[in-house]
Amino acid sequence: MKKDDCFYLGKIVKKYSFKGEVLAKLDTDQPDIYEHLDAIFVEHKNNLIPFFVERSQLHKSKLLRIKFEDVDTEEDADSILKSDLYLPLEFLPKLEGDKFYFHEVIGFSIEDKNYGKVGIIKAINDSTSQALFEIDQNGIEILIPLNDEFIVKIDRPNKVIIVETPEGLIDLYL
Repeated sequence: MKKDDCFYLGKIVKKYSFKGEVLAKLDTDQPDIYEHLDAIFVEHKNNLIPFFVERSQLHKSKLLRIKFEDVDTEEDADSILKSDLYLPLEFLPKLEGDKFYFHEVIGFSIEDKNYGKVGIIKAINDSTSQALFEIDQNGIEILIPLNDEFIVKIDRPNKVIIVETPEGLIDLYL
């Protein structure tokens, strides 16, 4: 399984017991939907290794207490401590309306109500305080803040996002 086919679920943050249990901090607003998984991919030396779940349960807010098969001692748990956890993309809950996952809109067209066709989304930059659409318009990069107030409509069947940006924003790049 490649990382591109998965989404980041969380990170193993500490050991829980002497029997190999670990606590994972989940990166989700709905931790309960990941409470009864059969397997989780654990990143080890840049490879995703499937670990089968013996049992798991929520432990306080966003922590998931996990007992993996064949992780039976503190030493076993130490070997996966601080590892990132991943699941295949098909485990993501389907979003509707104007909500979307960043990976699903790569390749969508962006159209502005006032400007017209802007370009194609080549990436989403979420390393800044405000996530940005990175749009390619014939070799020119245009950045539009990913702001709910700017997004008018998401047309999934036609792969188009319609936005209404402040006047002059797009012109700054041209």
